[in-house]
Amino acid sequence: MSDGLSFSLMVGAGGFAGSVARYGLSLTAQRLSIQWPAGTLAANILGCLIIGVITGISARGETLSPEARLVLATGFCGGFTTMSSMVYETAAMIRASEYLHAVAYAAGTFFLSLAAFGAGIVGLRIIARIGGGLWS
Repeated sequence: MSDGLSFSLMVGAGGFAGSVARYGLSLTAQRLSIQWPAGTLAANILGCLIIGVITGISARGETLSPEARLVLATGFCGGFTTMSSMVYETAAMIRASEYLHAVAYAAGTFFLSLAAFGAGIVGLRIIARIGGGLWS
């Protein structure tokens, strides 16, 4: 099998896992009767945290194979996070004249996701400093 095809299959497998995980998160939010789009918000924040951890590993010079990066970052996080659902949900709030909710949701998603990305990087540094786990 060519490298291009095998990498594509790895990304697809990661994307499948991420999409299924996001669907499970959305179902959980629905079961808890959360009216706000909490499932999408949580998926975007958690996905950015994971990307932050992956970035932190790479920044430390740790070995993360190209295959692992493809499966985790491009595949899993690409399938798990969802800009299109966030925009759709924001537009639905605007259509319902819930302007404050729409702005809070869009801005909150962006800033909380950015903070989660940073937390992934910083969290890894803290773990390394206290000598924990893989990075001691």
